Amino acid sequence: MGEYVIKLPDVGEGVAEAELVEWQVKVGDLVREDAVLAAVMTDKATVEIPSPVDGEIVWLGAEIGDTVAIGSPIVRLKVAGEGNVNAAAEQGGEAAAESTDRSTPTPRPSPQEGGARGGGTSV
Repeated sequence: MGEYVIKLPDVGEGVAEAELVEWQVKVGDLVREDAVLAAVMTDKATVEIPSPVDGEIVWLGAEIGDTVAIGSPIVRLKVAGEGNVNAAAEQGGEAAAESTDRSTPTPRPSPQEGGARGGGTSV
């Protein structure tokens, strides 16, 4: 048996977080692939979050009304097979969910960018 962590997906362009408005499952529930787990609301839309796998709910990562960042773990499932959390990371608790994050950080401009550009003389 393995563990599968589901993170809040990117639900729309430019959206950094969403409010959890509804759970369709509880800890101990058995779910099938594509079953709706939760609904989240952004300033643009309400979106249902489906399960990508069959499994048993072992953890819910937010309460209704909580604001959740995109990419944050929201559900953990016990699944047949390996899941998406490696054994070493499972011992690290929350680090296990972070170890499955494949996103790349957003580049930020350096303090020098946006400063004086090109030639010029000061007066």
